[in-house]
Amino acid sequence: MSCFPCSGSSGKAGEDAAALSPSPRPSAAKPAPDRSNSRSSSSVRRGGSIPHGPAKIFTFRELAIATKNFRKDCLLGEGGFGRVYKGHMENGQQVIAVKQLDRNGFQGNREFLVEVLMLSLLHHPNLVRLIGYCADGDQRLLVYEYMLLGSLENHLHDRPPDREPLDWNARMRIAVGAAKGLEYLHDKANPPVIYRDFKPSNILLSEDYYPKLSDFGLAKLGPVGENTHVSTRVMGTYGYCAPEYAMTGQLTVKSDVYSFGVVFLELVTGRRAIDHTKPDGESNLVAWVRSTALSYLPSVLV
Repeated sequence: MSCFPCSGSSGKAGEDAAALSPSPRPSAAKPAPDRSNSRSSSSVRRGGSIPHGPAKIFTFRELAIATKNFRKDCLLGEGGFGRVYKGHMENGQQVIAVKQLDRNGFQGNREFLVEVLMLSLLHHPNLVRLIGYCADGDQRLLVYEYMLLGSLENHLHDRPPDREPLDWNARMRIAVGAAKGLEYLHDKANPPVIYRDFKPSNILLSEDYYPKLSDFGLAKLGPVGENTHVSTRVMGTYGYCAPEYAMTGQLTVKSDVYSFGVVFLELVTGRRAIDHTKPDGESNLVAWVRSTALSYLPSVLV
């Protein structure tokens, strides 16, 4: 599944992200201490997080060396932005993931800029860590911490025959961790951030199936003050995009909540959000679940 086309950038990416503050929003009541962000917390240890520092600027040569000149056997995957390669820093000890912009793809400089700015300011155990970036000539690359277990998509839908399915505890652990990442974006970031592309391929897993949200190229600053929504071009992935946003272009944090619900249904059922190999009436997961649930209501109410 691919993102909706995204040509004609607004040129406001830098202004939007520059308004973002990593500090929590003020509230009338003093909130309880948030221990999920502590570097010494158990969740950080399990997730394998490394303390955040400023994003490093890499040269193209450094990243070519790290990925053995982007050799095929270093390829981890490919998405709307481009290809992702596994690499090793020159010291040979730090493993990294290098995402190289496809200059012929839908996503371009605007998404690259949004990703760098967002992940430079947003720090949470359930968000992937941006180590640095490269803007060398016409090359655009992003460097992340390496996530050992790949994406949720790999374990849920693209599972090789020799790999065991995710057990129930792992599925719920992934759901809870991903929800904490969204909670941070919606309730702690100032102003709130709407992720806008929540789906299994953007949920990466480290040791013990610890989830981290990745790919912030479509992220958008949410409404502030008296505003109830932000009006924007409809972007996202078919099957995960909230219907009211798709119809009106009015974006709120509830759009992410809808996408989370779709992914949760995928975790519970093992089905894809959209699967055209299924019989008529079952290809759309949300519609199928709704019709199935409604069919049970009369017997439950009797």
